[in-house]
Amino acid sequence: MPRTIWSGAISFGLVTVPINVVSATEDHSIHFHQYHLQDMGRIRTRKVCEIEDREVSQAEIGKGYELTKTQVIPITDEELRDLPLPTAKAIEIEAFVPLESVNPIRIAEGYYLQPAGQVAAKPYKLLRQALERSSKVAVAKYAWSGRERLGLLRVRGDAIVLHAMRWPDEIRDPAELLPPAVEVSEGEIEGALALMESMTREDLEGEEFHDAYTEAVAKIIESKRENKPLPEAPEPKEQGQVLDLMAALQESVRKAQASRGETAETDADVHDLEPKKTAPAKKTTAKKTSAKKTAAGEAKKTSAAKKTAKKTAARRPRSA
Repeated sequence: MPRTIWSGAISFGLVTVPINVVSATEDHSIHFHQYHLQDMGRIRTRKVCEIEDREVSQAEIGKGYELTKTQVIPITDEELRDLPLPTAKAIEIEAFVPLESVNPIRIAEGYYLQPAGQVAAKPYKLLRQALERSSKVAVAKYAWSGRERLGLLRVRGDAIVLHAMRWPDEIRDPAELLPPAVEVSEGEIEGALALMESMTREDLEGEEFHDAYTEAVAKIIESKRENKPLPEAPEPKEQGQVLDLMAALQESVRKAQASRGETAETDADVHDLEPKKTAPAKKTTAKKTSAKKTAAGEAKKTSAAKKTAKKTAARRPRSA
């Protein structure tokens, strides 16, 4: 059973839905501790008071805001919990918007909202079904961990999910990171679309979508535990400079099709949008050449006929 992170309510107009917040994700990564290499003694972080130069317990530690180097304002957890904000105890829905109107870069970690008891069952289901039927998401405010946050509520199966969102001023402007101005041809765009089509699938289920890094670390740990040779690293893929973008796209389409057991003769083949019409041009040239030859031949026949006529006339006897 996942641990409850926060308890409160969803405020939806005059409707209140008591909820518990639990994490929607799990961390399966392999974690390491720090050790002294000489004797493998554990390295730990100790909390020491700078004034008294001694280690202090967690019960002696509190929060404070540093005004100056010599003046600190202490702030208690109770004072933060009792802030004069409606979002301190509730997730306040502010608006409903289409999901596609939300920039994905603003969406962060997700949490499941669990109805808190039987009294929350009906309003929880009401909100879930309304969200599902409207095809919209709710944008809300809430206050956790010493700050007010923006959140997005959406439906996943029979549950309501809360995604933390970043405020607009937390998103950096990417203008300074953009590449210099370049021209991309329509043929190259069509090639990229063909590659995307050859790599399109209906879901994200499959061997490609698993954590290979964690598996590799686990193999190293197992090999060292059993005093076996470490797994050999795979040969790195060649990363040559792309000189011909169209050729790279065509080869990528071919490899993507081959990996899925498809033949090269599919709709995903890359072609130029306006292929050069060389064959018709040759036919036209051939016709012009033939016409020239015919005209030259006719001219020769006419000239020969004139010469014959002159010779015949010269041989005839003149009358008295």
